[in-house]
Amino acid sequence: MNREHEIYKVTLVGSACNAALLVFKFVAGIVGHSSAMIADAVHSLSDFVTDLLVLVFVKISAKPQDKTHDYGHGKYETMASFLIALALMLAAGGIIFAGATKLVAWWGGAQLEAPGWLALWAALLSIVVKELLYQFTAYRGRSLDSPALTANAWHHRSDALSSIGAAIGIGGAILLGQRWVVLDPLASIVVGLMLVSVALKLLNVSMGELTERSLPEATEREIMEIVCSLPDVCQPHNLRTRRIGYRTAIEVHVRMDGSTPLDEAHRQATAIEHKLKERFGSHTHVTVHMEPIKNETADRY
Repeated sequence: MNREHEIYKVTLVGSACNAALLVFKFVAGIVGHSSAMIADAVHSLSDFVTDLLVLVFVKISAKPQDKTHDYGHGKYETMASFLIALALMLAAGGIIFAGATKLVAWWGGAQLEAPGWLALWAALLSIVVKELLYQFTAYRGRSLDSPALTANAWHHRSDALSSIGAAIGIGGAILLGQRWVVLDPLASIVVGLMLVSVALKLLNVSMGELTERSLPEATEREIMEIVCSLPDVCQPHNLRTRRIGYRTAIEVHVRMDGSTPLDEAHRQATAIEHKLKERFGSHTHVTVHMEPIKNETADRY
């Protein structure tokens, strides 16, 4: 399976759905006199833009290592995830601002225009389509270990949540009458705050990778256990880990009997490398430094 090709296929499916939805939403918002649906269409437009980001950055991240990138180009995929999270944050801010503006206008006595049924049907269709896209993209993101796809999946989910807010506001205005048109801006503000929370989580993950954050403590413990499982190897220490896009980088020092022949030490180091690649993937970067055993106890990390 070509990972880059699979990511492209998943992203192109999302792009096609986003393109169709944003056109339908804009038409429904204009014809149905729904500012909430127009705002939702703008959110779908941001989804379409993030799809393009994934297509561009994943293409770059798939390039092999070269003279200027000894560890490959995997961080470009992390950068795509970071930019998607920023786009999500901006979309959430726009939704909150638009909702707050309407709420202030309503509080000041302005009469908000009631939307039509077409806008409501557009919101309900968007909820179904975008939730299905979220489930599909999130599943493929996990199976392909792609941070960009995972971030893009949450962008699909955010659009579904945005459409739920629009559906509540539009449906309330249609079914409950003019007095309840205010449900539209109230719901959009709540949904916007939810999207901010999701965007912050995605930013935290991508910023951690861009700033060389170590792998989780539980993962590092697992690495040490794998290293210690090999015979004639002891006292692993100076463990250093990080993520490079979908790849993992591991550096570790281990100790062996100082009288061990060089070819045997090399065989043991290769065995450690193979064991770690079996667990974390064939593209894992592994560096093993062999040292003679000393009497004093070394630190684990």
